[in-house]
Amino acid sequence: FPPTLHAVTSPCKILKCNSEFWAATSGTHHLGAEEAPEFCTALRAYAHCTRRTARTCRGDLAYHSAVHGIDDLMVQHNCSKDGPTSQPRLRTLPPGDSQERSDSPEICHYEKSFHKHSATPNYTHCGLFGDPHLRTFTDTFQTCKVQGAWPLIDNNYLNVQVTNTPVLPGSSATATSKLTIIFKSFQECVDQKVYQAEMDELPAAFADGSKNGGDKHGANSLKITEKVSGQHIEIQAKYIGTTIVVRQVGRYLTFAVRMPEEVVNAVEDRDSQGLYLCLRGCPLNQQIDFQTFRSAQAAEGRTRRKGPSLQAPPEAFTYESATAKCREKLPVEDLYFQSCVFDLLTTGDVNFMLAAYYAFEDVKMLHSNKDKLHLYERTRDLAPGNAAPSGLPRAPPALWVALLCLSQCWLGLL
Repeated sequence: FPPTLHAVTSPCKILKCNSEFWAATSGTHHLGAEEAPEFCTALRAYAHCTRRTARTCRGDLAYHSAVHGIDDLMVQHNCSKDGPTSQPRLRTLPPGDSQERSDSPEICHYEKSFHKHSATPNYTHCGLFGDPHLRTFTDTFQTCKVQGAWPLIDNNYLNVQVTNTPVLPGSSATATSKLTIIFKSFQECVDQKVYQAEMDELPAAFADGSKNGGDKHGANSLKITEKVSGQHIEIQAKYIGTTIVVRQVGRYLTFAVRMPEEVVNAVEDRDSQGLYLCLRGCPLNQQIDFQTFRSAQAAEGRTRRKGPSLQAPPEAFTYESATAKCREKLPVEDLYFQSCVFDLLTTGDVNFMLAAYYAFEDVKMLHSNKDKLHLYERTRDLAPGNAAPSGLPRAPPALWVALLCLSQCWLGLL
């Protein structure tokens, strides 16, 4: 999904359409002949709702998923596209609703089914936080621009898309303001489920109001748990061995996932599907390269290039005050610490310090290799693999020069 500024600024109402359709069809999943007309009526209302919001939903994963789903359901139930539409009725849970179901077939537990006679699978981690900073499944660490809507994960089991918006008017610094996760229907385990979070709206349920995988036998192999109301949710997808953590820190969202390598690499067309950020990283033209900042500083000193001026952040940090602030939560001067300093210098928002802190806390919980929790910028005097000698974490001095330059000439050097 290419970046699109339209998706950043327009209010997509697809969640409302999804919820209305789910409310109108609750309890009619096993349709008899007499119920089909009612279902088709609700389906046409659903289609009408999506058409009304089409203009504001370009680039939105949930919207495109809904449109394709409607077409499939129309065919499955022999529904005519022409005919009456209905007003949604209030949702009522039938007795023994699947949200209370505790049993789950073995196929819906990844470690039991996929690896019954083999070793424990290898797990990988990807995280996105701050301005934004990306840690890929291969432990590559990047700082990116990626304004607009971008695919974070796209494989045979789920899609994750993020939308990043400017932190300040006229700034190239962006942060995640919207997150959409689509869990695809899988065997007898789960129905397709959509989770969507936005600034100041971190739901503890899927878009249809449910908290698990639907009406299938293994529905509880997909569950949402609210850890801190409005601030921290966790999604367990046991059928694919995956854990997702979403937080709101300040105004913006953070994302972290733990996923088996087998699931990460489950893509049908690697050339087109394998281009998502968690797997391949940010495109080169979207990466913020510290080497570029150093070269630009050497060539031009601190002279600004022509362009609009950057609005002053609400609180101006110096290098000294930014490093002191970041040390309060991040005592090890690794790339999470450096990201914290970077974000305080470019945004002036102390919540970005907390975003870096929680991102590292999520790494400690989700990363399977505890020796790779900290990442350091590769330099000639460090060992391969981004690992600094034990007990000697330190930040490359040249990076701080770049950060100081960046804080004074951010827009001009991009």
